[in-house]
Amino acid sequence: MGGGGEAVTLLAGLLIALLALFGLPLFGVLAIVSFLCLTFVADLNLSLLIAEMYRLASIPVLIAIPLFTFAGYILAESRAPVRLVNLSRAFLGRVPGGLSIVAILSCAVFTALTGASGVTIIAMGGLLLPALMDEGYREKFNLGLLTSSGSLGLLFPPSLPVILYAIISTEDVNQLFLAAAVPGILLVLILSAYGMGSAVRAKIPRRSPSWAERKQALRDAVWEMPLPLVILGGIYGGLFTASEAAAITAFYVLVVEVFIHRDIALSQLRKIMVESMVLVGGLMIILATALGFTNFLIDQQIPMRILDWIQTFVHSRITFLLLLNVFLLIVGCLMDIFSAIVVVVPLILPIATAFGVHPLHLGVIFLTNLEIGYNTPPVGINLFISSFRFKKPVIQLYAATLPFLLLYLAALALITYLPDLSLFLVRWVKG
Repeated sequence: MGGGGEAVTLLAGLLIALLALFGLPLFGVLAIVSFLCLTFVADLNLSLLIAEMYRLASIPVLIAIPLFTFAGYILAESRAPVRLVNLSRAFLGRVPGGLSIVAILSCAVFTALTGASGVTIIAMGGLLLPALMDEGYREKFNLGLLTSSGSLGLLFPPSLPVILYAIISTEDVNQLFLAAAVPGILLVLILSAYGMGSAVRAKIPRRSPSWAERKQALRDAVWEMPLPLVILGGIYGGLFTASEAAAITAFYVLVVEVFIHRDIALSQLRKIMVESMVLVGGLMIILATALGFTNFLIDQQIPMRILDWIQTFVHSRITFLLLLNVFLLIVGCLMDIFSAIVVVVPLILPIATAFGVHPLHLGVIFLTNLEIGYNTPPVGINLFISSFRFKKPVIQLYAATLPFLLLYLAALALITYLPDLSLFLVRWVKG
């Protein structure tokens, strides 16, 4: 690259900072920077960008994103969260810390279905916080639990971040879901164990639901109960692909919530469609504009240059993974998960591969870090969403989420340095 190219690169970097500072949307920043880099630095034909957009649009799994998003928005607008919570309480009431486990499982399922932690905190928080307070759990514990659980289901099908990561990294989405299964369960079990221990220490009385309550909860949730089983069983069992699961889920949720439970009137569907597709449209624009920047990075061998620089200081895989986790936690605080996947994955994938990190294992590490980043002070987005939802100072949320953050970090260490947690199911399914 000549002196002129370096000058343009410097100007492009300054432009990124200024435009982001003045609030230009991410897709606008990426579009301008892609144009400058491709045209003036790499001297590439812009028709390559159109070809990449066409390639992206032809990826079969892409259709899963709007379908799962639509299904998630329908569930968020219905009374499905209430029915799922009542069902969980009816059968976990006798377990120590039963209601805290109900909150964890409900948030995990709801986040997986909607693909957004903010929606989970807003939709489930008003339902679960009063219930936890009534049972005698401390307010600090409740705030920390609900804030931290808001992003808990991001590793489970049909999580949109997993699908997007598979598209960007060109990994098989079904294998990535398999790789994320055990780490996701590990996170749920660790938080549930902490909830049980907290309930025992606080001497929270156990609730004993009657058989009549259980039957009523089963009747109320009978149509929602098969949904997680169909999605998980279908994808993990290899019965259908993520795209097919998305179509089945969207159709099933539409029929159940609109025509069977009638929680949503037909007149509301247009509003729900518009809101859900605005999210999808924004994501597609970010994807399309990021392709140009990704092409520029590859053409200029930026990942390889970064790798050469890192290898002068880092010589072991263990140290690299430690530094990678620190970097990704910072990214998770500062960027939303979709933008982080689009921008960061093309950079770190070849570097991690050079250090011997399996691509599927890297995907799980990446997504777990960003899941934790939602809750990491000072600017984790879940902290501010909870502050708004529960009307509490964000400083109070920092203290409330600290024990849960430490548990997340302990789980992250296990996920990072025990790759078999991520790869066991993949290898077992392959035989």
